Amino acid sequence: MSLVVSQTLPYTPSELRLSDTKHWNRLLPLIRPSVKEKIAHSGHSILVDTALAKSKGVLISAIGHVDNFPSGLLNDSHIAAFGAESEVAPIPASDLVSVLKDSGFPIENGLVVIRPAPRPDLRVSEGLVEVDVEGDLKVDHILSLLGAAEAETKRPINRVKELLEHFVQSVTTTNSTFLQEKTGCGPSVNHAVEVAEFNSAKKAIDKDLGYILRSMSKIGTNVVYSVHFSDINGLSRLESNILAHEISEYLSNKSLPSYITQSTLLDSRSPGRGWAISLCPVPETCLTARPAPTNTLAASISHTPTTNSREDNSKIYFSDSQVRKIIVAGCESVIKDEPIITEYDTIVGDGDCGYTLRDGAKQVLSFIGTSDLSALPSTLSALVDDLEVNMGGTSGALYCIFLSSLAQELWTAPTFPEALNGALEHLLRYTRARLGDRTLLDCLIPFVETFKKTNDQRLALGVAEKGVESTKKLEAKMGRSSYLDEATTMGVPDPGAYGLFRLLEGMISAE
Repeated sequence: MSLVVSQTLPYTPSELRLSDTKHWNRLLPLIRPSVKEKIAHSGHSILVDTALAKSKGVLISAIGHVDNFPSGLLNDSHIAAFGAESEVAPIPASDLVSVLKDSGFPIENGLVVIRPAPRPDLRVSEGLVEVDVEGDLKVDHILSLLGAAEAETKRPINRVKELLEHFVQSVTTTNSTFLQEKTGCGPSVNHAVEVAEFNSAKKAIDKDLGYILRSMSKIGTNVVYSVHFSDINGLSRLESNILAHEISEYLSNKSLPSYITQSTLLDSRSPGRGWAISLCPVPETCLTARPAPTNTLAASISHTPTTNSREDNSKIYFSDSQVRKIIVAGCESVIKDEPIITEYDTIVGDGDCGYTLRDGAKQVLSFIGTSDLSALPSTLSALVDDLEVNMGGTSGALYCIFLSSLAQELWTAPTFPEALNGALEHLLRYTRARLGDRTLLDCLIPFVETFKKTNDQRLALGVAEKGVESTKKLEAKMGRSSYLDEATTMGVPDPGAYGLFRLLEGMISAE
């Protein structure tokens, strides 16, 4: 499956006011109302989460840099206090101690202070553990690990100290960023081991995790792999979910028990986007592995009976010849209309939507040549595994998520329209796009909703066509079109929506 990367930042560091600590101290309490600003005796501003004032465990606190504020400092609800420091005005741990004590927090339980630093270090005094780790990625990782650790590990303070010592000694990281230059015919990615052409998220993640595991010393048994990954400079939610999927698949395929967490990093020094991964083997007594889902992109679907029982319980009958006829007609329609889809995307996009849909359709035709389409749920699941590698672009990712969810829904849904509706609901969890955002969802949503309501696919197709027509007048809010002047996109349908309509039109014409 592919990531789609734009080498721009929507806001500059100056626009975000990253170096203004007063700005952060006003903004963050608005995001989380339980966070209150406190002023230490030295004059430093410290933010405390009053919701943790009655905590029974060791208190966790962190200090970030004003120009690279780790998202974990706000996202993780188990952090009692945090602050943003500059190089000329570092925040001493004593400030956190005094502020928490004055605010009624139980500091007698112990306090951990975590901060990014050029070199790792761990200092211990009575009731206080200070941990310096290299970079914001490790700060986010260690904060997430402390939040996920077993309750017995988080108290007393000595148990926490042992886990932190283990982390500092055992954690390994890698960083991959997209470059402006191309390698071969695709984007260029600067991995830890080499600069390589980006072909798929799977290959990129395999390269990164393979490097991390090879570079680690002998680990032993009875461990859980604490894995933290961060998107750098704002990959989309969809792209981040793809990364999570590939990381989970890699570890699952190697039978490595894991607990995966995530955050976002902002690198104000470089606009390049990418991702970073931090991995630390943790004793299983400290961390419980999360069960690996059979398909991370549809992880929220909980029913996972065996293939045989699912086939026996499926409520929908599929005829191989009829399903094959429908799929072939839909794919041939997309292939035929590739030039017009490409023309539209040349005007309002990157010009590759037509090629992406055409190549995806050809891959589907090739795949079903030897497949049993009467077992459609199983076949769809296998097809998604194939398309993840061979179909790129944002539309490719959306199709894969939808089809993966549809395969799951077909096991239990009473009707095909119900299965489509369930797949749509799952897709909407992985993208912020909605009806009216000038995307393929302006075709998919009205089709699925009308089909479910009326059980009339031709009526649904007519409503979907109106949805595609509406995109000619819509302002783009997602994708590359959102960067274009509104006058440029007026009168041109969204290429993804148009391509999906041609697919549906071809499929329905075969009925």
